[in-house]
Amino acid sequence: MVASDLDRTLVYSAAALALDMPDTLAPRLLCVEVYQHKPLSYLTERAAGLLADLARTAVFVPTTTRTREQYGRIRLPGPPPPYAICTNGGHLLVDGESDPDWQRRVRDSLDAGCAPLAAVREHMLRAADPGWLLKERVAEDLFAYLVVERDLLPDTWVKDLADWADGQGWTVSLQGRKIYAVPKPLTKSAAVAEAARRAGASRVLTAGDSLLDADLLLAGDAGWRPGHGELADTGWSAPHVTALSERGAAAGEAIVESLLREARAWVRMTA
Repeated sequence: MVASDLDRTLVYSAAALALDMPDTLAPRLLCVEVYQHKPLSYLTERAAGLLADLARTAVFVPTTTRTREQYGRIRLPGPPPPYAICTNGGHLLVDGESDPDWQRRVRDSLDAGCAPLAAVREHMLRAADPGWLLKERVAEDLFAYLVVERDLLPDTWVKDLADWADGQGWTVSLQGRKIYAVPKPLTKSAAVAEAARRAGASRVLTAGDSLLDADLLLAGDAGWRPGHGELADTGWSAPHVTALSERGAAAGEAIVESLLREARAWVRMTA
């Protein structure tokens, strides 16, 4: 089974593509998301072909912090995934529908293990400065995030918030212009373990770029992270996780290529 983050791991906004080569050498791109009638997310055409092959070779599980609505805008190449994980593990989709038993398990763990969402949201908004706060959102009553002017954000603000949130049973992650506050029990790895159990998977390959992907990477048998993102910026590593040097869309292509190569090798070995 392959469980991979989406944004800035497999798919990229125009601002995150990192097309730093001459224009004449830039790769052809496939748009996989449209939002408000405009193209929003892309991967290279080569990555698209590899991803379609990967989805036919292994059980491919998109694993994202996106809400179900946001995930629904993504149109990935290849057959529809039998499982998908949204809202950082809050929803396990089975053939496109959220599993109610998993929803109940998640809610029970949140109620027992961390401060209420309302208290964390109130603290974030009270500490934020209207000069750099663009908007705030709550994701399916599971976690909260702020959209900020990154250049105006004080250097220590995220760290200060993270220190406070840690004592409340929450974690904080800065991704681009978004600052996420997520309950510690709400993890991608827990939902991936459930998907692997249901799929009968004996080996799990993973990929991700942010702090919210660290538990996912640690839970896999092998993993990959790109040369950009929170994990790269902090030098995060693990013995079974390959830190790629590629950045942007080139990293997405390298990740899919690595996942496909490893999945094919496992299929041959177990055939």
